[in-house]
Amino acid sequence: MITTTQGVKIFSPCVVCGGVLARDVGQFIDRGHLRWSVEGQCQACPDAWCETGRGPTPGEIRQALLAEHGAARLRLATNQTSVVAVLRALREMIHLSLGEAKLMAAELSGAGLVGTWVEMVFLADGLRKRSVATILIPSPT
Repeated sequence: MITTTQGVKIFSPCVVCGGVLARDVGQFIDRGHLRWSVEGQCQACPDAWCETGRGPTPGEIRQALLAEHGAARLRLATNQTSVVAVLRALREMIHLSLGEAKLMAAELSGAGLVGTWVEMVFLADGLRKRSVATILIPSPT
């Protein structure tokens, strides 16, 4: 199994002492789930913590990853793909309503979905497992 992960270091003032807080933030795929993590440690005091989660990544983490690594674009490899297979895959993988899945499927068959590299690899892998071919490329937007 190939591990897909992306991370970035963010610096901000420590709320405890005012020193420099270094946070390692990232996104990764673990056992078929999209996950995120934050590890923070102040460089001037003992304040430190670690937090992880599954599912939608907090906005601050996503924005930091996009700013550091850029975006990725995922689209269907062919116009001949069954929309039913795409809808089923999206609903199973990320628990979308039928309406949400239809909107996402339309984006996939058009210009493509844009997100972090890890998010798009997660979707591409889930679609591939359901025999839906995709194209994944770096995206300027």
